[in-house]
Amino acid sequence: MHFDFHISAVSTETRARTGELATPHGRVQTPVFMPVGTLGSVKAVSPEDLSGCGAQIILGNTYHLYLRPGCDVLDQFGGLHRFMNWHKPILTDSGGFQIFSLAKLSRVTESGFSFQSHIDGSAHLITPEDAIHIQSRIGSDIIMCLDQCISYPASETATQNALALTSRWAARCKAAWLENPSQNILFGIVQGGMLPRLRRQSIDQLIEIDFPGYALGGLSVGEPKQLMMETADFSLPLLPVEKPRYIMGVGTPADLVQLVGMGADMFDCVMPTRNARNGQLFTSTGPLNINNARFRTDTGPIDPNCSCYTCRNFSRSYLHHLYRSREILVYRLNTIHNLHFYLSLMADVRQAIRQDRFRSFASAFCQQQKSGF
Repeated sequence: MHFDFHISAVSTETRARTGELATPHGRVQTPVFMPVGTLGSVKAVSPEDLSGCGAQIILGNTYHLYLRPGCDVLDQFGGLHRFMNWHKPILTDSGGFQIFSLAKLSRVTESGFSFQSHIDGSAHLITPEDAIHIQSRIGSDIIMCLDQCISYPASETATQNALALTSRWAARCKAAWLENPSQNILFGIVQGGMLPRLRRQSIDQLIEIDFPGYALGGLSVGEPKQLMMETADFSLPLLPVEKPRYIMGVGTPADLVQLVGMGADMFDCVMPTRNARNGQLFTSTGPLNINNARFRTDTGPIDPNCSCYTCRNFSRSYLHHLYRSREILVYRLNTIHNLHFYLSLMADVRQAIRQDRFRSFASAFCQQQKSGF
């Protein structure tokens, strides 16, 4: 098994730490942000663009790739890496959240998720064992257990039931993973809603099963930001210190910096790519909307402190023109900038931790972000 995780530096003032993940397709320096490539493509950019932005690892989604192009197609290429011409690590989510949110007539049972495809209405069943086998066929370096997602708010009874089912599924995922040894690595997913007692219970049950890595699921599902942060701050220290900790589906640049300070190692979020397509660009002093009329004659780059391809070559005025004209090029240029911003931020975070100045770095960064709104 080509997987290892070791911690290389720890902040003396916070729980922030740097580390290195060894996977079959290369090493990943943490804390790390993973661009979202749900369908085997990070929207609007090429693998070369991703590498140029500094991406170390990307995320794909089991539910979507299972339905289209399908495992039979991926088998022809030996997995997703060759299919999409990305030769660095890939993590895949198990698809539980997408089944919950997208599939028609989805139903959860002890066996797994039964659902109708959002594409053509065809009927499917994905069991915990299926989720492991599908991700192995995708060729993911890091795979996730199938879990039951719940919405916010949810009753304590519903939260407890989802937690219990997630733990039973986690045990089945671990057994299926051990039956067919491969080079990928399996993460368990913590549930429990926003209730500390249930979060602790979920973590205790997953630790007993024993996974190489752990993820906090069920965050950023509609709860207030402060509650999300409180839940993460409570949960992260309960996870094994020697194993990677992944926060799923979060968040803004300031969110990431704060969560690193709580001890998180890995992140993914559609925000940099989705917001790029909607005209919102992240900068060192906060986000800006390139559609704003004040940028019509602005000759400066998006961010004078940014070294990305877009900022080196194009003005705010030109991007404003492209966006107003709905020229396709603007989606690529905006996305390159936003991804470069997120990935460069993580590089700066790692350096600040290594130099044991993370607290001052985080304080200054979050203050600058507030000043830009």
